[in-house]
Amino acid sequence: MRLQARLRQLKSLAGPFAPFDTASAPGDPGALFLTWLEDAIAAGIREPHAMTLSTVDDDGRPDARVLILKNIDANGWHFASTKAGPKGRQLARQPHAALTFYWQPLGRQVRLRGPVAELGREVCEADFRARPPAARAGALAERQSDVIARDGEVEAALAEQTLRLERDPSLVSPAWTVYALDPTEIEFWQASTDRQHMRLRYRKTSAGGWSRDRLWP
Repeated sequence: MRLQARLRQLKSLAGPFAPFDTASAPGDPGALFLTWLEDAIAAGIREPHAMTLSTVDDDGRPDARVLILKNIDANGWHFASTKAGPKGRQLARQPHAALTFYWQPLGRQVRLRGPVAELGREVCEADFRARPPAARAGALAERQSDVIARDGEVEAALAEQTLRLERDPSLVSPAWTVYALDPTEIEFWQASTDRQHMRLRYRKTSAGGWSRDRLWP
């Protein structure tokens, strides 16, 4: 069977899904996001804090990868990476990004767009120290996305950085950075088996509040 036919036969949005009463949604999209996140956790969805971070390169071409949500506060939605990698370089040149969450069993998707800012060194260092030892060793090597030149290169670099950490557990990569995306637009998408999906978009106003609009499926 050809791939196109096989893909056509796969089920999508089979449901059942809970209804989404947009009229009763809170005025603050952050509150609604936290409710949906808690629903995903309660439903036992694996890695409910996983999200796709989308950035652009120097030529304006999109780039995307899956990261972990670190926190949400007045600064925005937090994520972390090294400045030395592609994400960090792209954000340094174009400090705007998009985040996408998808909780498939619930038929829910949340999309956010907005400017991205680096948080203070105290936050970055605390996040780095909270990472598992292997993750800290990898970050200290500062080689993310580099081409591997020879067999054993990665293992040797990690062993070297692991030894450094054993000698000094307080070591922190100076390139490790926690970023916060401060959304100017957030969309909540609730799937429906009849494809009449419910979409609610929040946009930040000039006064600092939020406007709300329902969107066509």
